[in-house]
Amino acid sequence: MPGDTTDTLGKGDVVSNESLANLLKEERRFAPPADLATAANVTGAAYAQADADRLGFWAEQARRLTWVTEPTETLDWSNPPFAKWFADGKLNVAYNCVDRHVEAGNGDRVALHFEGEPGDSRAITYAELKDEVSKAANALTELGVQAGDRVAVYLPMIPEAVVAMLACARVGAAHSVVFGGFSADAVASRIQDADAKLVITADGGYRRGKPSALKPAIDEAVAKCPQVEHVLVVRRTGQDTAFTEGRDVWWHDIVGRQSAEHTPQAFDAEHPLFILYTSGTTGKPKGILHTSGGYLTQAAYTHHAVFDLKPETDVYWCTADIGWVTGHSYIVYGPLANGATQVMYEGTPDTPHQGRFWEVVQKYGVTILYTAPTAIRTFMKWGDDIPAKFDLSSLRVLGSVGEPINPEAWIWYRKHIGGDRCPIVDTWWQTETGAMMISPLPGVTDTKPGSAQRALPGIGATVVDDEGREVPDGGGGYLVLTEPWPSMLRTIWGDDQRFLDTYWSRFEGKYFAGDGAKKDEDGDIWLLGRVDDVMLVSGHNISTTEVESALVSHASVAEAAVVGANDETTGQAIVAFVILRGSASETETLVAELRDHVGATLGPIAKPKRILPVQELPKTRSGKIMRRLLRDVAENRTVGDVTTLADSSVMDLIQSKLPAAGSED
Repeated sequence: MPGDTTDTLGKGDVVSNESLANLLKEERRFAPPADLATAANVTGAAYAQADADRLGFWAEQARRLTWVTEPTETLDWSNPPFAKWFADGKLNVAYNCVDRHVEAGNGDRVALHFEGEPGDSRAITYAELKDEVSKAANALTELGVQAGDRVAVYLPMIPEAVVAMLACARVGAAHSVVFGGFSADAVASRIQDADAKLVITADGGYRRGKPSALKPAIDEAVAKCPQVEHVLVVRRTGQDTAFTEGRDVWWHDIVGRQSAEHTPQAFDAEHPLFILYTSGTTGKPKGILHTSGGYLTQAAYTHHAVFDLKPETDVYWCTADIGWVTGHSYIVYGPLANGATQVMYEGTPDTPHQGRFWEVVQKYGVTILYTAPTAIRTFMKWGDDIPAKFDLSSLRVLGSVGEPINPEAWIWYRKHIGGDRCPIVDTWWQTETGAMMISPLPGVTDTKPGSAQRALPGIGATVVDDEGREVPDGGGGYLVLTEPWPSMLRTIWGDDQRFLDTYWSRFEGKYFAGDGAKKDEDGDIWLLGRVDDVMLVSGHNISTTEVESALVSHASVAEAAVVGANDETTGQAIVAFVILRGSASETETLVAELRDHVGATLGPIAKPKRILPVQELPKTRSGKIMRRLLRDVAENRTVGDVTTLADSSVMDLIQSKLPAAGSED
C-alpha cells in the first residue's frame, strides 16, 4: 500500500538523473496539429485562469452539469483531508448522463455502439438509453433497493453494465462494480465489505471465442453473503444457468416489464456514488469511496479537455473494462455526461484475429482512442503489418492510461496507429483520484514520448524528496498532490483511519500517490511506477520502468517486465523477463547483448543480473502485469495466488525457464 511504503526514493545515486535523455537518445517533441490547436476546447489560458483562482475555476466547471439546487460553496476543507465539494448543491448523476441530452433534442444521437465479441452489434441512442435506465431504476425499486443501499455489479462489457450503474445512480444506491475476472472469494469479500443487498450479474460473457460463465462465481460468493436479497441476472450467452427460487431474477423478466417513466431524485453533491475496490490489495479489501457532484464535475471536464471532445462529430472508444476506474470515469460518467457517442467492445484484442481493434476503429470511424501501454506493446509484438491493413484515418487523438508508457511504445503508437499526425495524451491518475490529474492537452502541449508532462488546470501536483521538499527540475522523488481536487476519494469505505494512514501520513498536508516520479529540465513530470517497483541495488535507486524501457528500446525485445529479487551481495538484483520479437532467437549472445544494451542506456549499475526470455508474461484480464508473481519466480518461492490471471498456465511456462537464466556478472 502506498501509505506503508518506506523511504526508497531520493537517496543515494539516483540512476535517473540523465537517463531520460539517454533513453530518448535525442530530444523529441511533437507540436499540436495546427487545425486541432486552432479549434481546441481548452487553450493554454486555462492554466493561468486556474492558477489565479483555483476554486473559481472548479466552480465554473461545475456549471457544465445540471443542478437541481445550484451549489453556492465550492470547497469545504475545514476538516482535512475529508473534503466536501459543492456540498450545498443537489443533482442526479444519471439525469446528467442521459435525460438532459434527450431534453436538449439529442435523443437520436447514438450513446453506445456496442460490439460483441462474436460480431453482434447494437446502436443505443440517448433516448433508448434513458428508457432502459428508467426501467432498470424501476426494477431496482421493486427489488427493494433504496437510496443509500449498496449494489454489487459483476458483469461483462455489455450495455446492461452501463445501464445498471446509471440505474443505481438514479435511485441513489452506491454501486460496487467487481471485475468479471475476480474469483468467488474475491467477489464475496467485496460484497461483504460493502454490505451489498443486491448483486447484478450475467449468465456469462464471450471471451476468446467462447462463452465464459459468471453466474457460478456469484452463486459461490453469495452463499457466504446472507445479506444479499436478490441476484439480478442478464442473459448474454444463453448457457445453462442454475437459479435459486425467490432469490434469482432474470433481467429481461423484471426490467422488461417496467415502465420507461421514472422521475430521478435529487441527491446531495456528497451523496455516495460508488465504491471501487483497488486491485492487488492484501488482506481486507480497500474500498475507495467516490461521491457525486465533485466526481462528475472533474470526470466530465477532463474528458472534454484532455480528449478535445466534440460530441456532435467524435466517436470515442475507451478500451478499458467497467470493472476498473477507467471504465467508470471514461466509459460511463465522463463521456455520457458530455453527450458523447462511444464504442463499447466486449471481447479481447485478438478474437477472432489480431486486427480486431483496428477493424472496430475502421467500422465505427473512431476518432478518439484511449487504451493501455500493455495493449500497445502487445500490438507492437504482433507486427506493424496488422494495423496497416485497416483504415485508421478517422483517428485524431490518442490516449494512454494505466501505467507509464515507454517512449518506444509511444512512438510506435503515434506512427502506426496515429499516422504520425495524432497527438498522444499520456494520462496519470488513480482509482483514488477518480479522474485525470496529469496529462498533456492535445491543442496546447508540445508532447514528449513517455512523459505525462504537467498537472491539468486546477490540479496541484509536484515531486518531493524524502523530507517532503519539492525537488528542483532534473530531480526525482515521490509524486504528491498538494491541493484537494473535486473527484478525490472521500475515504476508504468504513475505515477513516486507514484512509488517513494510507494516503496522508507520509507527507504532512500532502496526498502521497504511491508513485515515484521525476521532473526533467523543463519541469515536466515523468512517472516511474509504484514506489515498490523501485529497486535498491548496491545503494542505487533504479526504477523498474526505466529498465523495462531500455530493454524494449532494443530491436529484439517486444515486451519486458523487471523485478527486484533479494540478493545477499547487492541487496536487490535486477531480474528481467522479456518477450522477444518474432524474428529474434533466444541465445546466450543475445542475452549478453541485452544486458550490455541496458548498461549503455542507463549505466552499468542498471544491468539486469538475469534476463529470462519467455513466451508470455503473467497478466490480469485487464492487461496488468502481475510483478509479484515474477518476484516469486525470481526468488525461487512458491508462486502466490494466480486466480486473477487471464491464463494461469503462463506461470508454469515461466518457472520452467528458470534453470536457463541468463548470464551473470
